[in-house]
Amino acid sequence: QIHLVESGGGLVQPGGSLRLSCTGSGTFVTIASMAWYRQAPAKERELVAEIGPGTRIDQPDSMKERFAISRDTAKNTVYLQMSRLKPEDTAVYYCYAFVQAGTRAWSTWDHYWGQGTQVTVSA
Repeated sequence: QIHLVESGGGLVQPGGSLRLSCTGSGTFVTIASMAWYRQAPAKERELVAEIGPGTRIDQPDSMKERFAISRDTAKNTVYLQMSRLKPEDTAVYYCYAFVQAGTRAWSTWDHYWGQGTQVTVSA
């Protein structure tokens, strides 16, 4: 079983910054890519940024200015540095990973999601 645990969410004032973290655990051979998505109330889940394989980053243009993704492969952890936050950034932020779960003797590729962490931007 693979688990993704997010941390770092909370309440922040407009213009402030937050850093989210997500760490993967369980039995796996490798994590090919990790990403952050977000879902605001009554809206569809949207990609914020994805990293991997390697250092490849995929990020919508609308997210590039204020959101930066990074990864510590040795710690199976992905980070999202958010700056100059706006009220419209309020959402639940979800961690995602594409994982080769299992062992080298037997494994399967699958998609995994964290439980989400709430980010609220409000004065």
